[in-house]
Amino acid sequence: MRLVIAILIGLLLFLQYRLWVGEGSLAEVNNLKHEISQLQQEMIGLRERNRALQAEVEDLRTGQTAIEERARSELGMIKEGETFYQVIAPSDEDGDER
Repeated sequence: MRLVIAILIGLLLFLQYRLWVGEGSLAEVNNLKHEISQLQQEMIGLRERNRALQAEVEDLRTGQTAIEERARSELGMIKEGETFYQVIAPSDEDGDER
C-alpha cells in the first residue's frame, strides 16, 4: 500500500512540475498568448499600411494628378507656363531661422 501511495505522490509531483515549469506549462502558454496579441496588433498596422500603399499605387496607375503631385513635392517640378515663387523665412540677428 505504501508503494502505491509513493508512486501516486511521485506521479502527482511530476504532473505538477510539468504544469508549472515544463514544456507547455501555464507560464509558457501565457507568454505565447501575449506574443500572439502583439503580433496581431503589428499585423493590423501592416495591413493598414498595405492598404494605403495599394491605394497610392492605384492612384499612380490611373491618374495624372497623383503623378503631378509627386513630381511637384518630391522633385520640385512645375508645369509649363507656371511661375515659381520661393519664400524665404526671415532670420534673426544670429543668422538662425525662426
